[in-house]
Amino acid sequence: MFFKKTALLVLFLVSLTTNAQIEPEKLDDLIVKTLKTFEVPGISVGIIKDGKIVYAKGHGVRSLTNKKGMNENTLVGVASNSKGFTCFALAMMVDAGKLNWDDKVRKHIPEFRLKDAWVTEQFTVRDLVTHRSGLALGAGDLMFFPEGNDFTIKDIINNVKYLNPVSSFRSEFKYNNNMFIIAGEVLKRVSGLSWAEFIETKIMKPVGMLNSKGSYNRVMNKTNIIDAHTRADGKVIQIPHDWSATANAAGGIMSNIKDMLTWGKFLMNDAVTENGNRLLSKKQFHELWQLQTPLKVRKNDAYNSNFKGYGLGWFLTDVKGGHKQVYHTGGLLGTVTQFTMIPDLDLAIVVLTNQMNGSAFNTITNTIKDSYLGYEDRNWLKSYGDRNTNYLKYNDSIKATVFNKVAIAKTNKNLPKPVQIIGIYNDDWFGNITIVHDGNSYSIKCERSSNLFGELLPYNETTYVAKWNNRSYDADVFVQFSFDEKGNATGAKMKYIAPITDFSFDFHDLNLKKIN
Repeated sequence: MFFKKTALLVLFLVSLTTNAQIEPEKLDDLIVKTLKTFEVPGISVGIIKDGKIVYAKGHGVRSLTNKKGMNENTLVGVASNSKGFTCFALAMMVDAGKLNWDDKVRKHIPEFRLKDAWVTEQFTVRDLVTHRSGLALGAGDLMFFPEGNDFTIKDIINNVKYLNPVSSFRSEFKYNNNMFIIAGEVLKRVSGLSWAEFIETKIMKPVGMLNSKGSYNRVMNKTNIIDAHTRADGKVIQIPHDWSATANAAGGIMSNIKDMLTWGKFLMNDAVTENGNRLLSKKQFHELWQLQTPLKVRKNDAYNSNFKGYGLGWFLTDVKGGHKQVYHTGGLLGTVTQFTMIPDLDLAIVVLTNQMNGSAFNTITNTIKDSYLGYEDRNWLKSYGDRNTNYLKYNDSIKATVFNKVAIAKTNKNLPKPVQIIGIYNDDWFGNITIVHDGNSYSIKCERSSNLFGELLPYNETTYVAKWNNRSYDADVFVQFSFDEKGNATGAKMKYIAPITDFSFDFHDLNLKKIN
């Protein structure tokens, strides 16, 4: 009897701590401070608990230019939070009998090839969406990132065979967008609809996401949409929206707080709409949130997690005593987002921003999540704020050191002559990069990615620095030349200068050979 009473008391106390709600005024204050701490112009936040919206609000401005306020209806590119939609759509095709997760990709895309012939034949649809291809982090992302390139989905399917694996097949988690792009092509071929058409008509419309679109270029009414912002050369600036529709299946969706909360409510209602329509079988919905590719849990994990990994379009972990958490983040040039669900608490948290600093969404999500899990205030704002300050100082110091050496190198009499390095350099999957000299200085330009051009500055006798004209990229790289016995360049490799560079600028995956 004593045991039963004690157990009931414990359950009651757990119920109290896991159903607490952070006070709206406290959350307002936190978000305002988060805007300032991380120099984010605008943030919108939403919480759904027990099937009801308990918070949906925007703070700050959607644009530094027009100064209009951010609100719960402001459209934001949710980026890789689109991947959950891609996998949901594929699961619908499994239900329809048009696809199996373990179908070989070549069954649906016969021209699909990877460098290894055996891996090519064994590669499944499941492998496309679980980041276990054996390719490097972000391998090939320069085929769609940044905007302004001329690569098509056909090009991507053709060119992945040139990408070098960095681990054996299915042995390691390495985040890869191009595999999701190819998964979107599988969806198109088995459904007869483009990825965006399928997502909008078969998922968004019946779910009730009436203001969302599958791609930026499909948004007709742009009266309430963010402008993108980033930190460039030490100052936050507004930048143009940047997304290639080629990569919609990896991160194209435009949405807002209200619609993303609707999506969360639908998912936590076992994929059943407000009208009682089931869009996905229980079997396939269950499959989406099953661990496919394991990840390591840090030794001093903040949420006492026991496992972590990737499912089908979702990250999965447990938090504080075994609550399953289903979540994803997303990042474009100028915006980052976070979507988190704890289904057994019937809790979803959405944070959408218009500046690419993930410390902001982590601060807000963790604080909200902690209030429902029963943690004392752990002051995430201070810990992430201090970490962010130190990280920016660290990166800025690296860049300052490099450009100080660049300034000194201009007087180096042992630098190669222009004739030794100018010319056209080719990479099998990225195409040509041209280096020219106008009599005074060098310039570098990527032929198939028209926005990637800039100065080529000497660093030492074998290495130069590519300083891109678009400073918002924050992606300057070393260009390390190889030379023949006559001192003429035969090729080059690239390496980013500072770790803050987005992994999708995968210059390090290029193997440039001088062809002219």
